[in-house]
Amino acid sequence: MPDSAAMLAGDFATLPDLIAAHARERGDKLALVDGEQSLSYASLDAEMTRAAAALQQAGVRPHQPVAILAANSVASAAAFLAILRAGAVPTPLAASATPDQLAAMIADCGAPIAFADEAGSAALTGAAARIVRLGDPAWMGHGGTALTPIPIGPADPFNIIYSSGTTGTPKGIVQPHAMRWAHIARNAAAGFGDAVTMIATPLYSNTTLVSFLPTIAWGGTAVLMPRFDARAFCTLAERYRATHAMLVPVQYQRIMALPDFNAFDLTSFRLKTCTSAPFAASLKADIVARCPGLLVEYYGMTEGGGTTMLVANAHPDKLHSVGQPIEGHDIRLIDDDGREVAQGDTGEVVGRSPAMMTGYHGRSDATAQAEWFDADGRRYIRHGDIGRFDEDGFLTLLDRKKDLIISGGFNLYPSDLEAILAGHPQVADCTVIGVPSPLWGETPVGFYVARGQSDPAEILAWFNARVGKTQRLSALEPIDELPRSAIGKVLKRELRDRWPERPAA
Repeated sequence: MPDSAAMLAGDFATLPDLIAAHARERGDKLALVDGEQSLSYASLDAEMTRAAAALQQAGVRPHQPVAILAANSVASAAAFLAILRAGAVPTPLAASATPDQLAAMIADCGAPIAFADEAGSAALTGAAARIVRLGDPAWMGHGGTALTPIPIGPADPFNIIYSSGTTGTPKGIVQPHAMRWAHIARNAAAGFGDAVTMIATPLYSNTTLVSFLPTIAWGGTAVLMPRFDARAFCTLAERYRATHAMLVPVQYQRIMALPDFNAFDLTSFRLKTCTSAPFAASLKADIVARCPGLLVEYYGMTEGGGTTMLVANAHPDKLHSVGQPIEGHDIRLIDDDGREVAQGDTGEVVGRSPAMMTGYHGRSDATAQAEWFDADGRRYIRHGDIGRFDEDGFLTLLDRKKDLIISGGFNLYPSDLEAILAGHPQVADCTVIGVPSPLWGETPVGFYVARGQSDPAEILAWFNARVGKTQRLSALEPIDELPRSAIGKVLKRELRDRWPERPAA
């Protein structure tokens, strides 16, 4: 078999094959560590093979989803990689989802098996899947059956990531091996081969995978945090001499706010990246000034499309932007009629690149709505954001076309939350908006028109008991009438503009 360097220099390679090559070449090197457990590349490779064989013996077919519901750990990361080796499709689920939401996602993808830790097992009791506890020796340590190698091509599904829907019909984003290979290959100059990468966001997030997967593909070490804490992050980064990290803006904010931040030795950092939420120019400037290594902001979508990159250290006058399209990525702006806008005008962002989703699982209608085709028939993905390019080709984002709320790096869709809030018998009309939050970047708040007498506190508690942790409203306000346009559209901007500053939420 070719060595890892030859595979990484080629046109396409699979992650399981790359891990096998690293195991042959540098088997003793640490691949995964979570503070309590660790696996070398040789041990990881062997564990993946045993677990993959057990999956096949249990009847899991090629291209079939297998779910994971667990906090970041060596065991959950190894399970994700083992599913790939079995020729199946890892489908990580959000721990913040409710049991009903989890059951709906399992039903949607049809996963026959779900790997789970203790908390995940309890949350999946109503799901139609066989629950396998992580650490079960029959799966993750001592499977005795032989593995049947499964050929994998670029168009085959790599994983499914679910959007943060709350209505029982979340969209599963199918990402092919070609998309993940593009993420790996484009990091040739990022130094992941000798990287020690801090993994401080959950593995069910695309934000995490675009950092975790290149680290393992290039033979680096991934340090997994079960949950994020700013002080613990700095302590672990100092202990393991971390070189790379991908964080969302609110995490950077909490790290930089530590009173003794400057006491930590973080000089080993070479590359820090950020994505998933609006990133304040002032925070970027503070990180550049006080935290070692390059700071690179990426703007893109889980669905793929186009990606921009801003090297903050090199462009101090462009920190208000999200940078320029990276090589091989074509980003354009279109108007409401699908026509490209003139240079300097604002428009909806659409993008095309080698890193694009196949589509939404079982949702051809939603897939079609997310696509735009140029005059030559080339496929682009709609980003749903409104932006403008400056004269140097830097993209500035102005608004989110669909009023998307990004809280703690996760996407929340107001229409989903509004549908649930409207189900309360005392709610006659309602809307949900995102407001600034020092802790989360943004947080959702609701407004409602009461039907008769109402108790806002009771309605808020009722609502928050029915959604996942990330979708909970931080406040709920009664209002006599929702502001609307002449055609009946709720004017959410008016509500945002008059929302008073409140304590952190």
